[in-house]
Amino acid sequence: MCGIAGIAAGHNDTQHVLSKMLDRLQHRGPDDAGIWSGDHLSLGHRRLSIVDLSPAGHQPMLSASGDRVLVYNGEIYNFEDLRQELEHSSQTRSWRGHSDTEVLLTCIETWGVQRTLERCNGMFAFALWNKADKTLVLARDRMGEKPLYFGWVSGRFAFASELKALREVTGWSPQMNLAAISSFLSAGYVRGPHSAIEGIYRLPAGSMLTLSATDLSRPMSWEELSSRLAQYWSLEQVALVGLSSDQSSDPAELLNSLDRLLHDSIARRMVADVPVGAFLSGGIDSSLVTAIMQAQSNRPIRTFSIGFHDSSHNEAHHAKAVAKHLGTDHTELYLEADDALALVPSLAETFDEPFADSSQLPTLLVSKLARQSVTVALSGDGGDELFAGYGRYLAILQLWKHLHRLPTHARHAARHFLFAAAGASSIFSGSLPPRLRRLGERIQFDDIDDLRVAFIAGAGFTRIQDFASVEHAAHARLPSAIQSPLRRLLYGDQHDYLADDILHKVDRASMAYSLESRIPLLDHRIVELSWRFGEGALLAGGLGKQPLRKLLDRHVPFSLIDRPKQGFSPPIAQWLRGPLRDWAETLLSEQSLRELPLINAAEVRKLWAAHIKQKIDAGLVLWNILMLCHWRSHMQIGRGP
Repeated sequence: MCGIAGIAAGHNDTQHVLSKMLDRLQHRGPDDAGIWSGDHLSLGHRRLSIVDLSPAGHQPMLSASGDRVLVYNGEIYNFEDLRQELEHSSQTRSWRGHSDTEVLLTCIETWGVQRTLERCNGMFAFALWNKADKTLVLARDRMGEKPLYFGWVSGRFAFASELKALREVTGWSPQMNLAAISSFLSAGYVRGPHSAIEGIYRLPAGSMLTLSATDLSRPMSWEELSSRLAQYWSLEQVALVGLSSDQSSDPAELLNSLDRLLHDSIARRMVADVPVGAFLSGGIDSSLVTAIMQAQSNRPIRTFSIGFHDSSHNEAHHAKAVAKHLGTDHTELYLEADDALALVPSLAETFDEPFADSSQLPTLLVSKLARQSVTVALSGDGGDELFAGYGRYLAILQLWKHLHRLPTHARHAARHFLFAAAGASSIFSGSLPPRLRRLGERIQFDDIDDLRVAFIAGAGFTRIQDFASVEHAAHARLPSAIQSPLRRLLYGDQHDYLADDILHKVDRASMAYSLESRIPLLDHRIVELSWRFGEGALLAGGLGKQPLRKLLDRHVPFSLIDRPKQGFSPPIAQWLRGPLRDWAETLLSEQSLRELPLINAAEVRKLWAAHIKQKIDAGLVLWNILMLCHWRSHMQIGRGP
């Protein structure tokens, strides 16, 4: 895993700027760096050596013909298969090394970009310059595991693995993208292809963007860019094909297919020329990944977990029990409030955009812990979104069963009645019981897609966001052909929550410590298979993730994992009343809040006061506002148009 960057050539400072951009990405690639320059474009690379540690894996890499130049971040897990296929072709080949970068570049030169992307199994983001026809191709993996930002800064085209690198381009004067900020306020993460910075975009997952030399020379709107965007893999098509298949297939056959794919996916992700381990929370997903890893290893694998002294947030003892049963070499670290406090000042720099998933803190610390022993760590991310593991799915389905029968005006009237009955400021005074308060906020939504985002965000947002700015909100357009409420929840989470929250968090947190994180459950073959399971095979007896539970039962006693899902979030609400209080008070001052768009400063101050007095638990909502304030201050960014 590495860091890539590029900038349109033709300026006297191009190499200097690109060098500074690469310096901002050093944490992604501390082992090597390189720059290539041509007539129209300069490409840069920071390398974290994982496969082929020799200079033969150096980037930017030129193709054998010399016509193409590649900078690439990620891993192609089936590169050995692709290499063998190339070797068995009629052409005689001479390899410089055994890196997946060289295989990827040779495949592109042999088959073309699109066919190569369709054949690759991996996580990646890359930029390919074709010197012959003067075109640049940017591409990203199917699920969006690896990031790629691009846009025009002061009229100059530039791209990078992280937004922070673009700050080094001469003339950088960022303005907030109000649609993205509104998206963040409604969900806690920025959704879609528009970044939080006006005019800077995020390449969509499963897509490739082709730009000519002329395109690079002038700023383009997203609408114009869309005409140059091609989808080589579509989650929508995968979902529709899976749903149209015979979902009455033998459940045992589907389960065995999943088992075979998981074993293959994990085995491929254990290939490296550096030490490999696993994150182990003690939950179903990470325990299953760890169990299969250990079954395929001839020595104890290294496992790592983070714990909290607050028992309501702690799963470390469960992870320790699973590790003992499987026989792994286990390391755990208990997180103190002071550990979180030490991380807080760097969160805006680490996560690039406003980002408020509080599990970012333990994810950072478990990455730091793992990096002391390994360079690659496998994780169990993706299981909840693919196999209906979140408890909120059942809660939403129960609520929607009644809500969707009510006319819109009846829902709004019910919400008004709930709050009016308890007083105008009831949401902050705490006089309304928590369950009714949450119901009052969620009852207003007209469709299940918005209700999904409301559950992710938590209660309180409708009183914080300025109603006059609702027009700026950005909503994912989900396929109308997916009618089932559960399927829409799963699709929505795979479409934006997984890519824009979970994978954003894992990539930034692991790369902050030069650790490569690999996610076996997001092998595209497993994603495609997950859509073939019937709803009854996913949810049964009030519990989701039935396929993964059944597979884990083959490795770990049921008693070790038979417990409610806890998640991976620290006790933020308590910390904001304690060790983080002074930091939060500074950011939530009236002056600071008034510098933010879309925010009702007076309502936020009321919420903060009520939280401090323990009249309401508003930790989740306040964390979102704090992350936005912190990011704006760090970026020194304007309010936007």
